[in-house]
Amino acid sequence: MAQPINIANQRQLFVDDWLIDTLTGAAGLELQQPVPREIVLDTTAPWEGNTCAYFTLFSDGGLFRMFYRGSHFDGAGDRDAGHEVVCYAQSDDGENWVRPDLNLVAFDGSTRNNIVWDGTGGHNFTPFLDGNPGCRAESRYKALGRALKSESHGLYAFQSHDGLRWSKMTGGPVITQGAFDSQNLAFWDAAQSCYVSYYRAYRDGIRDIMMTRSHDFLDWSEPKFLKFPGTLDEHLYTNAIFRYPRAPQYLLGFPTRFDPATEQVEPLFMSSRDGLEFSRWPDPVIPLTLSPERAGNRSNYMAWGLLQLPGHLQEYSVYATESYYHGASTFLRRFSYRLDGFVALRARGRSEMMTKPLVFDGNGLEINFATTGNGAIAIEVQTPAGRPVPGFSIGECQPLRGDRIAHHAHWSAGCDLADLCGHPVRLKFMFEDAKLYSFRFDHF
Repeated sequence: MAQPINIANQRQLFVDDWLIDTLTGAAGLELQQPVPREIVLDTTAPWEGNTCAYFTLFSDGGLFRMFYRGSHFDGAGDRDAGHEVVCYAQSDDGENWVRPDLNLVAFDGSTRNNIVWDGTGGHNFTPFLDGNPGCRAESRYKALGRALKSESHGLYAFQSHDGLRWSKMTGGPVITQGAFDSQNLAFWDAAQSCYVSYYRAYRDGIRDIMMTRSHDFLDWSEPKFLKFPGTLDEHLYTNAIFRYPRAPQYLLGFPTRFDPATEQVEPLFMSSRDGLEFSRWPDPVIPLTLSPERAGNRSNYMAWGLLQLPGHLQEYSVYATESYYHGASTFLRRFSYRLDGFVALRARGRSEMMTKPLVFDGNGLEINFATTGNGAIAIEVQTPAGRPVPGFSIGECQPLRGDRIAHHAHWSAGCDLADLCGHPVRLKFMFEDAKLYSFRFDHF
């Protein structure tokens, strides 16, 4: 018998089939699409325009910060974006954003603007708040950005003490193997105790994604291409990879699929447990058919950032661009996912899912689910051999109905999951007309 998987009290999502042993009936893993919300930014300032791109958003205490490229395309057939600057916006709620007059960088003779950087890296400057506990105060914020055409090829490293005043960390690029004409991101990965960078490169003539690691943000390991087993070769631009806060064993991302024939883009969804091999879904999370503004050349990029907003604690917000090259400006629109709601184990009729043998830590089982109509979910705890554990059979489980982010499963009175802690078990889910998003054991 296979060695049981120790999930301890980690939340388990259904972004892959890692824990699924058998799945029967009208059920399967179903990619979910975020709900479109309001436009949060319209880049109408003279130093912005219709080719603003590579938006980066993150939470910084009680403030949400946004960085992006300010640039404009003007002239038929000429796709040179012209002068590119790094712009900044901030928000208290993630919905209403302001562009403060920072008085840092001059544009057309005035510093009354929201520009934080003008120079190397302006094409795709991608900052982050450094979570490294050993980070020095002067480099609490870091960024990568592509070299200017007059400089040595590669990505330069930047630092800032406040996120607004930036300087180069070295005289030359710190990563040199790649293409870099995209949003090349990096962050401190606490799970690996190092910095990781995911960036654009070519593999056999196809746009692809590479990964490299560093312990000091300056010296980087030999980069490796990501692996996408079972998927077609597709051109990929931005990747928007991040650790998922509610289940940090997962790296999630929104890679942008590019069609060279039409120059249209659509964000996809992918997940990984090791940061190198990713499960990538073929369907877009934001289809270019969602609105006419998304169907244009490069008009449908996902921003890098996953925000939990103070007025929306049951969901995460993501952001995506629309209206690129056309008109006077670029739009950034907010979208929302329910917590853990990237992929659902969906049952349209009576279905059953059995997990592989697992070991857990906790006295309770929390379920994130939604049912429709007369739908319901019931759960049975079994021995590894498939026999119901006394007191935890399907018949002794109180059916789960409704729409709950965090519902605790209950069985017969007097039964305590703590008695099974550390012992191999299986979970059997019986469900109908339901979506199961995640589950976790813990001490409640």
